[in-house]
Parts: sequence; structure tokens; C-alpha cells
Amino acid sequence: MQVAGFRLPASSSLLLWLLLWELVGRAEVTILLPPITAIAARLVEIVPTPSFAEALAITGQAFFLGNAIAILVGVPVGVLMGRSRIADELLLPWVNLFVSAPLSALVPVLMLLFGIGQTTIVTTVFLFAVWIIVLDTRAGVRGIPPSLLEMARCYGAGPLQCFFKIHLLAALPEILTGIRMGVIRGVKGVVIGQLLVSVVGFGHLFEIYSSNFLMEHFWALLFVLFAFAVLVAEGLAWLERRVDYFAAARH
Repeated sequence: MQVAGFRLPASSSLLLWLLLWELVGRAEVTILLPPITAIAARLVEIVPTPSFAEALAITGQAFFLGNAIAILVGVPVGVLMGRSRIADELLLPWVNLFVSAPLSALVPVLMLLFGIGQTTIVTTVFLFAVWIIVLDTRAGVRGIPPSLLEMARCYGAGPLQCFFKIHLLAALPEILTGIRMGVIRGVKGVVIGQLLVSVVGFGHLFEIYSSNFLMEHFWALLFVLFAFAVLVAEGLAWLERRVDYFAAARH
């Protein structure tokens, strides 16, 4: 950002909005926006508590398990769609449908199938994350030159060797992009699942804070989720940059 010819750090815009938020909070325009300093103080207060640790454990378990299953399912399905025209024609309409569909509406159906518990929350995270992983993996595999696969087969490579040594490595930048976007969607999935299914973990805390108008607590917890999502996204973005050289091998 540039002001009067001076180049300011990228964080300047964020600091400006935080300052504006602090002023609005101090002016007590609405109880929904407490001052940033009060939110920070509340954050320091709630993080060491046993209830926060318990909620973090429950939420983290559902989040990581759901995303792990999404990756283990989404990457092979994306590779299959990228290499098989029949599989692509059969699955692509459904994948596009679920990418654009309001998945929150499926949570009551999942409750009927799996009951009220952690299984439904994990499934919700999976559904939020898997489809974008499938699409990005498919795009990466479709960008692999056929000559790479032909050369591998000429040297006696089997289907599994082609999968691990050609498809995964050559499409790795797109796969990581899909995983990064899927993980971010998974954050939304785990919170929605916990709120709608059994009100546990962070969803339970959100319910308590919002119903009692504890907005400082509410925003402090929300900032924890924002920070977690940003850290995961930036970590995966760094990993993407580290493996960009695989993309160059396809051209």
C-alpha cells in the first residue's frame, strides 16, 4: 500500500482496520463490536482454561480426521477422473454439484444416518473439503503430458508406479492447492457441524457466548479460528512454492 508516495508494509491496512474497530468499540456504537483491546484481553483469559483445551481437542480431532479422509479419498478420485474419460463423465457432474451446493443443508441428513456425535462432524468436514481436492487434482492430472506416461510404460512401470511417481509428483502443485482450499473449507465445516449436530467443542463455546451476549469471548474465539485457518493456509502455500519445480517438468 502506498500513501503520498511512501510504500507502507502490507500489514498497514490490517492495522488501520483494527484501529477503526477499536474506535468504534470505544464509542459503544453496538454491543456486537467490543474494542479490540478488550477482545485481546479476553483471549488471554480464555485460552488457558480447561474448557478451551477440551473444546480444542474435540474440534481438532474432528478437523484433522475429516481432512485426512478427504485427502485420502479426493486425490485418488481426482487422478481417476483426470485419466479416465468414462469416470470423468460419470463423476464430474456430481462433484460440481457438491462444490456449489449449500452443504450445511445436508447436516440434518447426516444426523439421521450417523446419529448425534463425532462421526457426523467428521463427515461434515469431509464433505466440505473433498470436492475441491478432487477438482484440483483432476486439473493437475489432465495437465500431465501423455509422453511422460508413455515413457514410464515403456520402461515397465505398472499402474501403482505411474500413480505415485508420475501422477502425484507431476500434479503436486495443483494437489496442494486443492488441499489448501479444502482445509480452509474444513474449518467452516467443523464449526457448522459442531453447532448443528451436538453443540460440542468450539461450537459449544460459540453457542454459550452468543446466547449470553458475551461478545468479547465470542470474537476472541473467532479470532483463534481465523488465526488457525490463516496459519494452515500459509503453511500449505509455502509448501506449494517449495514444489513448484514439479510443474516445470510437465512443459
